[in-house]
Amino acid sequence: MSTILIVDDSHSARETLLAALEGHGYQLVTAQNGAEAIQLASQIRPDVILLDVMMPGMDGFEVCRRIRATLELAEVPIVLLTALDDHASLIQGLEAGADDFFSKPIDRKELLVRVRTITRLNRYRTLADQREKLSEMAERLVTVQEEERLRISRELHDDLGQALTTHLLAIRNLQGDLSIPVVTLFESLEHLYQQTYEIFVKIRRLAHDLRPPVLDTLGLKRSLETYCHEFTNRTHLPITLEIDPELPEFIDVYNVILYRVLQEALTNIAKHAQASRVWVELNVEDETINLIVQDNGRGLSSPENKSNGIGITGMQERLALVGGKLLLHSPTEGGTILSASLPMKTQSAKNKEAI
Repeated sequence: MSTILIVDDSHSARETLLAALEGHGYQLVTAQNGAEAIQLASQIRPDVILLDVMMPGMDGFEVCRRIRATLELAEVPIVLLTALDDHASLIQGLEAGADDFFSKPIDRKELLVRVRTITRLNRYRTLADQREKLSEMAERLVTVQEEERLRISRELHDDLGQALTTHLLAIRNLQGDLSIPVVTLFESLEHLYQQTYEIFVKIRRLAHDLRPPVLDTLGLKRSLETYCHEFTNRTHLPITLEIDPELPEFIDVYNVILYRVLQEALTNIAKHAQASRVWVELNVEDETINLIVQDNGRGLSSPENKSNGIGITGMQERLALVGGKLLLHSPTEGGTILSASLPMKTQSAKNKEAI
């Protein structure tokens, strides 16, 4: 269902537009002024905005410019509703970013036809953009997978392989000379023990990089708690973690994605944010799983934070693969809020599907 945002300071004009569009499969939302329109547009992400030009305070041209300057709303079709028919006003509207004009008084039949055309074209464009993004994502995913396999192969061959070769040679040397003094034998065995322990640590790290083992042994809640606790011990950055006690058991892929997103978000904060506090919340609301990570650091506008792109892209792609999304916001008072959302899908629901 397409969502249409109707913006007009006149109650009668809003009612006229509602009457023309009701009953035709649209979700209709209204705003009485420019400021309310911008706020609602950011919240609901409409498919079309019907925007009156002549409004007190902030006129339609300025509202249009501000919406076009907002990244997540830049592509939303905007139709200006105006009684102005002079050439200069039309040029001003185009410069502000309007896609179409509709003259008042409103012809209901023409309005409905135009809205249908715009929503259909916008739907096609959105689908095309999504296909292109999915194609790019698939290419990047293959590239990342190959790079990860190459990294692991090198570590196994160059690092662990060489360490084990040295290990085997040292054992052979001990076997070849059993008459060495006890003290020397003990020192050699101690050295071999240290080498063995280092190899064990490297293997455990490789295994953890492939899949966090704590997810299987502790579950998502305890895994997040454990990671936050260990992260604070390493970085001395306090984390307040709140997890909904009624949280259901999610499917495995969700657990991995949520864990990795938190991992990447905290890593970015430690590297770039210069924060003194972090808040993490995991909850379920309106059939949506929400992971929120907030810090009190520099904020996204800081030049130091522009190096976060790769990590953010990785989080976005992980979420997009399961229909989720990532939002980033820097409040005026500072800091950054990262919000990862996933459509609700629990382990019990998966089991029912299997049945």
